[in-house]
Amino acid sequence: MPERSAIVNDNPVPQPPFWGSKCIEQIPLRAVVPYINKTALYKFQWGFKPKGKTPAEYKEWARHEVDPIFNRLVAQSEAENILRPQAVYGFFPCQSAGNDLIVYADPEGKQERCRFSFPRQTTERKLCIADFFRSVESHEIDVVPFQLVTVGQHTSDHARDLFQRDVYQEYLFWHGMNAEGTEGLAEFIHKRIRVELGFGSEDARDLHDLIKQHYRGSRYSFGYAACPNLHDQDKILDLLGAERIHVSLGDEDQLWPEESTSAIIVHHPDAKYFGV
Repeated sequence: MPERSAIVNDNPVPQPPFWGSKCIEQIPLRAVVPYINKTALYKFQWGFKPKGKTPAEYKEWARHEVDPIFNRLVAQSEAENILRPQAVYGFFPCQSAGNDLIVYADPEGKQERCRFSFPRQTTERKLCIADFFRSVESHEIDVVPFQLVTVGQHTSDHARDLFQRDVYQEYLFWHGMNAEGTEGLAEFIHKRIRVELGFGSEDARDLHDLIKQHYRGSRYSFGYAACPNLHDQDKILDLLGAERIHVSLGDEDQLWPEESTSAIIVHHPDAKYFGV
């Protein structure tokens, strides 16, 4: 086994406002809109490339040509209830043991509820997600938040209907809006978690910087290198009571509805994205 990383766990453990999970059945789309990454939406989802424009020229061009499309979709969604943001999230007592994160059923850490096993880097810093939490040997209980968000099955049905009716450009707009709307919702809930843990004031003031991970800690989604096991989402769904927002795990370990995403939140100041 590769040597353990040099991560030091001397940061104060934040106190959660509650143990367990909470469901938010209705989230206004307008609350999510500021967290939607328009760069990803406009350039990569919708295909509006700069084509020789300087950043300033592109920004001005997009303000006149693309922002109206975005605003139209937001208004239509609100009028027709197309995107339906919902979330479950919560705080759980935990400790690490090697490459494993142990989640407890009680704040005292007497009963194990489940555990996650994460890969460790074989190069660079030898990082593993488990390193960012207090170890069993420390005799201190840490806290791990989890979150699960969805904009609902109706969003996918709306886009699919446009595709089947050969309204391809509108389909492209809605397909991108659904995907980035889900990511924006995940950012919105992550922000709420940081605030409730008491360090939201450390966030970048500018939302554009915030989307670039200018905040304390990190949000790791399953399926990426640091936590590749998609089936582990089943444990998150159980911890959070995912049935309350009608999200389930399909046969191929994909979330259903498809415009949903789960994550483990790490509060350690040194936690940033990394590959394995």
